Amino acid sequence: MRDVATDEDGLIRLQKLLAQSGVASRRKCEELMLDGEVEVDGEVVTRLGTKVDPRTAVIRVSGLRLPPVSEHVYLVLNKPRGVVSTMSDPEGRRTIADVVADRPERLFHVGRLDTDTSGLLLLTNDGDFANKMAHPSHEVDKTYVAEVEGRVTKETVATLLAGVELDDGPVRPTQARIVAAQQGKSIVELVIHEGRNRIVRRLLDHLGHPVKKLSRIQLGPVRLGGLPSGELRELTNDELGALLDSVRL
Repeated sequence: MRDVATDEDGLIRLQKLLAQSGVASRRKCEELMLDGEVEVDGEVVTRLGTKVDPRTAVIRVSGLRLPPVSEHVYLVLNKPRGVVSTMSDPEGRRTIADVVADRPERLFHVGRLDTDTSGLLLLTNDGDFANKMAHPSHEVDKTYVAEVEGRVTKETVATLLAGVELDDGPVRPTQARIVAAQQGKSIVELVIHEGRNRIVRRLLDHLGHPVKKLSRIQLGPVRLGGLPSGELRELTNDELGALLDSVRL
């Protein structure tokens, strides 16, 4: 949550909000307003001193959404392999709740990853955001890196990109590329829009390349980067703004 000081009506000067949100210095934010680069609720605002409600105003700077001030948190977790994507497990396995036990918020996981898949998982205490992000109509591209058995060829990649028919219907990756290939194993990167159960594993297994290790490294505009396994970070304003736009919040 960005902590901003509002007046008794809950409003704040726009250029002050922009500066406190880390957009730029106050002077630079004023220049951006005067140059017509700042929109509030779809209207360009050039009048310095304009006040807004930081909790509800839809603000864009040079076309990029600035998230509202909120009590909610939006986090990226690098889920370790073997951790169950639930907050409790009747079998006593390690869960996401164990990984984030020191957080004070009641967190929801946005979507899920298979227990034997590592990588990027979003966590939030914003239930509306979590529900919309998980809805099929708002699915964003997901990027996976898979270590598979056998040598993946350019012909296999072409087959992937043309679309593959599975038991529950066709699947067609947005992108696919070979990162490394040798006789016994290969590493491939896939971008897939949909989130059917174990879709990447089933897809590659169908083509004769069973997955040995799988990690999700990107979800929409959010990249895992160098975040260590089991660690958390907050979404940046740009990442959160893009995701809010994608689910029309």
